[in-house]
Amino acid sequence: MKQQRGFTLIEIMVVMVVVGLMAVIAVVNLGSGAEQRELDNVSRKMFMLMETASEQAVLNNQEFGMLLGEEDYRFVIYNDLERKWQAQGERLFQPRSIPLWLVVTPRIEDDIPKLASGNQDDNDGGGDDELTPDLVFFSSGEITPFELGLSLESNTDVEYLIESDGVNGVEWHPPGEQPEERR
Repeated sequence: MKQQRGFTLIEIMVVMVVVGLMAVIAVVNLGSGAEQRELDNVSRKMFMLMETASEQAVLNNQEFGMLLGEEDYRFVIYNDLERKWQAQGERLFQPRSIPLWLVVTPRIEDDIPKLASGNQDDNDGGGDDELTPDLVFFSSGEITPFELGLSLESNTDVEYLIESDGVNGVEWHPPGEQPEERR
């Protein structure tokens, strides 16, 4: 009688476990790659908006500001006549939400003079103080010196950096290309 050849149930199960593990590893690697690409896109978009705000401030001879919230960021302009910051009306500068998986770490010099609202001393609760920006893009081309670190909530070791020394414009640095000297 001839012996039957084939795979045993144990052999089939071992192959299934190995294939399953390889699939899990592939999905995990592709998933983190997608997060990394999204982080790259978000950091580039924020950098380009900041660079555009800086250029618009010079071109329009008007101060622009950027407010950094916990859930969003937005741009404002300084109204010289009313001496207060106002929401930016242009579609390009509308408020943008910060994704939940993104960690934004601002490092902003506190002792830099800022343009204050005219009603700042009033206690009317009018909300003008809410529009006082964290970063100011001056019409002279200067910027509030700052560093913004952007990283994944799940991996804070990989950090994109948007920075300005206050004089030389806004710079964007991907991970691994950080400036040598930190302030």
